[in-house]
Amino acid sequence: MNAATLLPTHVIVDDLDRWVREDGIDEGDITTEVLVEVGEHASMRLVAREDLVVCGLEPVVRGLEVLGWGLTLQPTMRDGETASVGEALGTLSGDRCAILGLERTILNLLGRLCGVATCTRRFVDAIAGTDALITDTRKTMPGLRLWDKYAVLRGGGISHRTGLHDAALFKDNHFAGMSPVEMAAALSRAIAAARSDRSLAFVEVEVDTLEQLDAVLPLPGLDIILLDNMSPEVMQEAVMRRDDVAPAVKLEASGGITLDTVRAAAESGVDRIAVGAITRDATILDIGLDA
Repeated sequence: MNAATLLPTHVIVDDLDRWVREDGIDEGDITTEVLVEVGEHASMRLVAREDLVVCGLEPVVRGLEVLGWGLTLQPTMRDGETASVGEALGTLSGDRCAILGLERTILNLLGRLCGVATCTRRFVDAIAGTDALITDTRKTMPGLRLWDKYAVLRGGGISHRTGLHDAALFKDNHFAGMSPVEMAAALSRAIAAARSDRSLAFVEVEVDTLEQLDAVLPLPGLDIILLDNMSPEVMQEAVMRRDDVAPAVKLEASGGITLDTVRAAAESGVDRIAVGAITRDATILDIGLDA
């Protein structure tokens, strides 16, 4: 999925406008108003206070171009590049009052996005040399879904479904109480129904055991099987069974995967590794605005 397509300009503009208003800009920036002369021009640098993967500059540039707040952001780095402590990410120029009024909103957003991208990059680097890909989940901050997923892409990961609507993911709760045979029968009907009336990015089913895997592997119309909370040894066995029965079906590891365990999961031979931590546990990184 293309990062710019994932985060369209109208979403950027609506969100930035809402977040600036949330910070009280409509009521007035009392601190700046009593100190800074209206119309005074300034240029200030966005500076990394810690090592990070740069993220968020491109969408902020697009947003400022449309919103007409009298500010421009000139990046000196590209989203996805690595910045060291003290490096400038770009320069924010325009009316000083506007810069000071929007400073915290912009820094908060960039800090969050850089945090997600940096966390993602750590997982991507941890499985370097394998064929597996790191994918996000729906464990995103409410209101930041598309921004978080944009950051995952810039960190080197891939994006899972955007929401409930664009792909089918049948999980264990959908089949509670069913035997593997009953689960396969229900899933066969569900896949046919899901594909009959809409275009889906993929159809995926979660399995907890190798018995469930064997039951669903032959089903037509299945794109991905999620291996939930399986050990690397069991996942390796799942890969061999997949290769024998349905080699086109992708296998995705999931369930509490950490930086300490992700390499073993990748080396089991799975195609994808779903990591909720890259968005759920990401830390807002420190970016400063210096004159």
